[in-house]
Amino acid sequence: MKIHNYLFVAFLILTSMVDGLAQVQSFPEGKMLRLTAQQAKLNTQTVELVPDDRIETKEGVSLKQGIKDAIHGEREQADLSYIIKAPKAGLYVFSTYAVTDAEGAALMKRAKSKFESLFMRMQIGDARGTKRVVYVPWDRPRQETGIFTLTGNEQEIKIWLPRGVRLSFMEIRNYAAPKVPAAAANYSPKVLPPKSHPRLWVNQENLPKVKENLTKEENRAVWESLKAAALVPFNFTFDPAEEMSYNEGLEKATEQKAFYYLMTGDKKIGREAIDLTKNYLANVEFGNILDITRELGRAIYTASLVYDWTYDLLTPEEKKVMVGHFMRLARDMEIGWPPFRMKILNGHGNEAMVNRDFLAMSIAIYDEDPTPYQYVSYAILEELVPMRKFEYQSPRHNQGVGYGAYRFAWEMHGALLYQRMTGQEVFDKNIKGLSDFFLYMRSPGGEMLRDGDGFASGKPGEPFYWKSPLVMFLMYAYSKDPIVKGEFLRHGNLNNPTLYLLLNDPDLKPESSLTSLPLTKDFGTVLGSMIARTGWNIGPDSDDVVAEIKGGGYHFGNHQHADAGSLQLYYRGFQLGDLGLYRFYGTPYDMGFNKRSVSHSMMLAYDPNEKFERSQVNDGGARLNQRAPSSPEETTTNPWFNNGIVSSTMVGPSTEQPFFSYFSVDLKGPYSDKIDQYQRSFCFLNMGRKDVPAVIVLTDAIETKSEDIAKYWQINSNNAPEVKADGFVLHNQLMGRVGKTDVSLLTPQAGSYQIQVLSDSSTSKVFGTQLEVPESHLAEGKGHRTMVSYKDKSKFNRFVTVFQVLDGNHKPLSLAHKKNEAGEVIYIGDQTVVIAAEGITKKPFSFSLTNKGKTKVVMTGLTPGNWSIKKKKRTVQTFVIKDKENAGYVELAGKGSFTVSPN
Repeated sequence: MKIHNYLFVAFLILTSMVDGLAQVQSFPEGKMLRLTAQQAKLNTQTVELVPDDRIETKEGVSLKQGIKDAIHGEREQADLSYIIKAPKAGLYVFSTYAVTDAEGAALMKRAKSKFESLFMRMQIGDARGTKRVVYVPWDRPRQETGIFTLTGNEQEIKIWLPRGVRLSFMEIRNYAAPKVPAAAANYSPKVLPPKSHPRLWVNQENLPKVKENLTKEENRAVWESLKAAALVPFNFTFDPAEEMSYNEGLEKATEQKAFYYLMTGDKKIGREAIDLTKNYLANVEFGNILDITRELGRAIYTASLVYDWTYDLLTPEEKKVMVGHFMRLARDMEIGWPPFRMKILNGHGNEAMVNRDFLAMSIAIYDEDPTPYQYVSYAILEELVPMRKFEYQSPRHNQGVGYGAYRFAWEMHGALLYQRMTGQEVFDKNIKGLSDFFLYMRSPGGEMLRDGDGFASGKPGEPFYWKSPLVMFLMYAYSKDPIVKGEFLRHGNLNNPTLYLLLNDPDLKPESSLTSLPLTKDFGTVLGSMIARTGWNIGPDSDDVVAEIKGGGYHFGNHQHADAGSLQLYYRGFQLGDLGLYRFYGTPYDMGFNKRSVSHSMMLAYDPNEKFERSQVNDGGARLNQRAPSSPEETTTNPWFNNGIVSSTMVGPSTEQPFFSYFSVDLKGPYSDKIDQYQRSFCFLNMGRKDVPAVIVLTDAIETKSEDIAKYWQINSNNAPEVKADGFVLHNQLMGRVGKTDVSLLTPQAGSYQIQVLSDSSTSKVFGTQLEVPESHLAEGKGHRTMVSYKDKSKFNRFVTVFQVLDGNHKPLSLAHKKNEAGEVIYIGDQTVVIAAEGITKKPFSFSLTNKGKTKVVMTGLTPGNWSIKKKKRTVQTFVIKDKENAGYVELAGKGSFTVSPN
């Protein structure tokens, strides 16, 4: 009886599948068609329906055990298929929803890049098959397959599955082009292309200079190599029945041949560039792999160069065909066409798509169609330029070192394309200052201080020089700064001979030394931060120290971390700073640890009831912001983007080689309303000695809305700390040369606090939630978190800490700590006294000195105005405190008691 029932159920399932196929799947205009696994005609020799509760219909279609996939056309009969009828001929967007089985999950866990995604093969009617991503390593079941043309008649969709996935459904919807903002539709560009060609990177005025520079010493070898390559025929064959993937070698060849024609007038080579480009554009297929828009955009850009540089060789019909291909490819770009699906200000919209690819295209085809230039110029000149004028008041990139270098390089393409075309600088002049970010973020060992998602680093303990030659080259070409050219040369080969010959100025002599730069950089108030160092020696034998404090200004989302108030310290390796690895965007680890406050050396305030946007993990840190503001006005008026307020900054007594560098920031803004007030102050002392080259005095005053919100003063390090009675000792080494940092907790007092060190898997266990760390050889993948907290509950807590950087096993300087009328008096050895007032004070205060010789005295947190120092009621010195500096420096001789008072 049971067997009979099972057979009957199986018969019903099979007949429902046949009935489903007998009915053509159609859908009305403007509606979405969902094609489920159950509606498909299945090739029962290769696939089967598999139960899965993660799928809405509770089962998906998957390859049978032991069946090989056929995504490269190895099997003629599809694994499953549908017959559909679109409401009318036109463009339609396809997408899929799939999950992984155990085999697929294991593949995705081992995946290290997007190229290890899982691909299916799809064919619509008699069109050639195409390979498309159906699942990605960062566990995103829904994937957009692409934009396809449907006829409005009955068409069969064939699908060949990869191993490891269970396909739930495919969806089809009408394609809708991005809407053009009214302001863009009515926009008249203020800057127009010249009537003549060339226009891209050169015009009729500067073309002779580019030709003249070809044979100068810096350019000669590059030109000879490019010339030799351009004269070699490029063999290009393709099978019309199979899709052709993008070909970077072909693109490079067409660019070099077109450039050679521009420089020499060799029509044979110019025609070869045109013919290669036409055939390539007609047959290339880019698919839907993550960020394929970068490769797609490069094809548009390269073809635009050919179009512009060989313009006088193109026939009217060739121009028409190439413009048609441009528009077809532009539609598949992530930003869409017209280019308004996303903002140009942040995210992928701020990369090459508009700043290079569409701008170059629109300039090249302006005579044939001026509308693309109108749209692109609106996005750049009316949206991007005003925003960057505001942002770059702080000369650093909000997306960090890695993504900042990448995205800023595309902005520099835009800036240079306009400037080289017209002679006008359309961006504010402060864009030239962004090179300071990449110069000052350099560690003495060669790698960069950590900032934002992703970083390049070598093996722990070994030297590594971070390089981004493209951004350094473009910054030098735009600013004509010899120091930046010197830095570019240290980065090495540009790997783009055409661009190099177009922009390199062989007459500008590079400056190889950085010693003319001040040792401390205050980055201003939009992206508040300060970097202080003891020297500009860079290499594995450097004994220099560099430290960074962040906070204040605004948060711009995306790859910017929730790290306001974070501290980094480098001496023969990272002594303290950031942990966390960036592998894939948006994973639980990425949103719960890597981008979060917990992976940085900063304050945590844990409210168990707090929820974080886009993360299931509560780390007690600042708000998690992935949104970007759309204008300077929104940035400054919407509290969501508030990242604190820089209260005070000062360096002195020398601005070029300061003894002290002071930075104080109000950090209430970055956190939720769990924080009532929070001030962090940082004072870096360049000690000028080998055994203790630098000292940092760090003060934190924090008050939460409830005493039940636990406050954790946290320091993260690559290596395990050595806990001692009044703090702990950090260490690292570079090429066997050891550096240490003695961390002394002056407040809270011994016995009133507890230290917890989280290591190994506990490092990424965030208040009970264990997060899985991506595999990596980098120290930041594990590391150690040292958390200090008061034993007794209180709404208000104060932390006063001294960091002494030590050469190897040298002992720290003697340290004494006393209270006075205004705050703290800290004695470090017999040379330095730091008075750190709580907040901004105008009260008189006193201190005593025991050193017979001169003593350097740094006084922080003082109200602006005239101040005097008295000894035995006699004025021995006067000094002035300036607004927004709130710090003073004097040198006092001899022992005794001193009183400091405002006049």
